[in-house]
Amino acid sequence: METIIHKIRLLDVAKADVFETWVQNVDYATCPDLHSVVRFDVHRASLDPAAPYHYLEVIKITDRAAFDADMATATFAGLVQAFSRMAEVVEELAGEQLGSGYAAG
Repeated sequence: METIIHKIRLLDVAKADVFETWVQNVDYATCPDLHSVVRFDVHRASLDPAAPYHYLEVIKITDRAAFDADMATATFAGLVQAFSRMAEVVEELAGEQLGSGYAAG
């Protein structure tokens, strides 16, 4: 399983509530249509306008080829279009998970 982490910077921090509502009601709700996505979470890091990024997006995927196929869909394009009006990805990190990891019971 691969994990992709995006550092996200809002275009206008004053509209953070609009972005957060969109994430919770649209972005999360669309994930079941993206078959490569195993888990998807967005975390608020800082709403300081001068912060280098405001949110972290953590995406766990089955594999990169399947995710690339999902990114080529109209569904994903719609998400990118809406996202781009509110924010930008300023850095991407990615890696393979080691073992099964840990999760509290």
